[in-house]
Amino acid sequence: MQNLRAAAAAAGGAAAGVRFSTVNTMGVMAQSDPPSTGAFHPDITPQVQGILSFLSKTGAPFMINPYPWFAYQSDPRPDTLAFCLFQPNAGRVDAGSKIKYTNMFDAQLDAVKSAMVRAGYGNVDIVVAETGWPTRGDAGEPGASVENARAYVSNLVAHLRSGAGTPLMPGRPVETYLFALYDEDLKPGPASERSFGLYHTDLSMAYDAGLAGAGAAAPAAGQPRGGGGGGWCVARDGASDAELQADLDYACAQVGVDCGAIQPGGACFEPNTVRAHAAYAINQLYQAAGRHPWNCDFRASATLTSDNPSYGACVYTGGGQ
Repeated sequence: MQNLRAAAAAAGGAAAGVRFSTVNTMGVMAQSDPPSTGAFHPDITPQVQGILSFLSKTGAPFMINPYPWFAYQSDPRPDTLAFCLFQPNAGRVDAGSKIKYTNMFDAQLDAVKSAMVRAGYGNVDIVVAETGWPTRGDAGEPGASVENARAYVSNLVAHLRSGAGTPLMPGRPVETYLFALYDEDLKPGPASERSFGLYHTDLSMAYDAGLAGAGAAAPAAGQPRGGGGGGWCVARDGASDAELQADLDYACAQVGVDCGAIQPGGACFEPNTVRAHAAYAINQLYQAAGRHPWNCDFRASATLTSDNPSYGACVYTGGGQ
């Protein structure tokens, strides 16, 4: 990096302003759970500090490859899967910082930020050089599926476009690159290693993550992003109150979701039931996240409808908006 920067500076012109960095896997971390305890491996800390010193002096970012997919492989429980896919879950409280995390991506990034602060370089920005989820895997690789890959990527994109950032880096989305554009059919190792592509090697789409038009400016918080399926997202018949309460808590905690209407005195407070309040909240999140069918999954406790659920003064955003 030093040699490349020296060469760019010697070339002058636009090249002199080029910043240089290098990519790190989460393997550089000795500790990452909970995020507040994040620390680099002691045996490589001197090298990492050397890299961070260079990045700090040159204004370049620390590049990391967080993969919630691998975190789920080491703890394949349903609640962990929901935590990794940005789906409704009870959240995880960091006992050190008292911060409640609702997804693994934010938790992993904040662990890296904590490690950088411990190393004395909390001023260096973070860039996600790659992250993704496989569409298929071997028998011993739970969670590798088209549905989960689509959920991870589409929910990640919605999270980034919201501008929420992470609890330790709020209000500024982390620059993030998806892995990968195409499957790598000749790559060795388990089937998952060959199956991270948004497209297959025959150029057919592996799944639609709602990325078309993603380069357009994100709308204001709480406003529909368009391009989705329209209609409304409501509680599914048969969903339990426990499931709907989890959906309600999760939806109302997300950026861009305003649950004021279901608070006492609000237009949608009555009927004062978990089902009614959850229906309003999950529709708010569905509209804000892009109105794609996968934004109305909530682990099968919600469903799309073309019938406007609004009543009286209670107005549900949606329909043809």
